[in-house]
Amino acid sequence: MRPINDAHVAEPGLAVVEVAAADDQTAFAIQELLAARWATARADRTVREPGEPGVRLRCYLDLRQAAAPA
Repeated sequence: MRPINDAHVAEPGLAVVEVAAADDQTAFAIQELLAARWATARADRTVREPGEPGVRLRCYLDLRQAAAPA
């Protein structure tokens, strides 16, 4: 994965969350749980690192903003 950009954590309440999971379905389920609570820039794909088990997913949260009701 690419390095975390300073702008993504420039202020209190901004966070970068990296999820390591066994499969895509699990990683996206975790992302949905986070997105249901906070404003989230969602990932549209996971990353597989050669030689490492499972997948990784990175999403960006703004804890200052609650997610819009569905």
